[in-house]
Amino acid sequence: MDKEMMKEELLSEATSNYPMVKIEHEILDFDLEMYDPTSDDVINKKISDYKGKWLVIMFYPADFTFVCPTELKDLNKSIEEIYKLGDVEVLAASTDTVFSHKGWVENEKLLNDLKYPMISDRRGILSRYFGILNEETGNSERGTFIIDPNGVLKSIEIVTEPIGRSSKDLIRKLKALKFVNENPGSACPANWNDDMPVLNPSVKIAGHIGENYSG
Repeated sequence: MDKEMMKEELLSEATSNYPMVKIEHEILDFDLEMYDPTSDDVINKKISDYKGKWLVIMFYPADFTFVCPTELKDLNKSIEEIYKLGDVEVLAASTDTVFSHKGWVENEKLLNDLKYPMISDRRGILSRYFGILNEETGNSERGTFIIDPNGVLKSIEIVTEPIGRSSKDLIRKLKALKFVNENPGSACPANWNDDMPVLNPSVKIAGHIGENYSG
């Protein structure tokens, strides 16, 4: 058996017991090996270590690429605003090694002062679980996932590789998710931000949103 076939067999075996996650389902408790640029060290955690907090995992295709460092920089510029929302943790993720992560951070100027850890999904198990593993390249696609404090997946965003994402929209989604979590029965309409009115769905206003929403 050649190396590629062996690699595929090992990956298939490793992920066969992990069906793809779905929205509103609890995330499995995976081990996470990460490079932490704030301490310049490798750290190991589990998904369950983030219980009680909102967890954002932002997958990107690969280190030493082109759109990816602009995304990580954009997220880093907004990281303090994200942390001010309270009980939010942010992780980047790709199928690169922790050593590649370290080398990339040290060489790429856009990644200066990066303030969040970078998961090494070397075997692609996490990427496959989230449904974004590119089987041809072995890389992750661009996918952002938001998990609530109970470990339940609440948001999925996947975009094609040439298109970068926006941290401003991520913040908007986090605010909306936190609001409806803290205010059961409420709903946030299109383009909602925290200075706008919300909806309170009921049978009485079905078909009459225009008369009951001033946004």
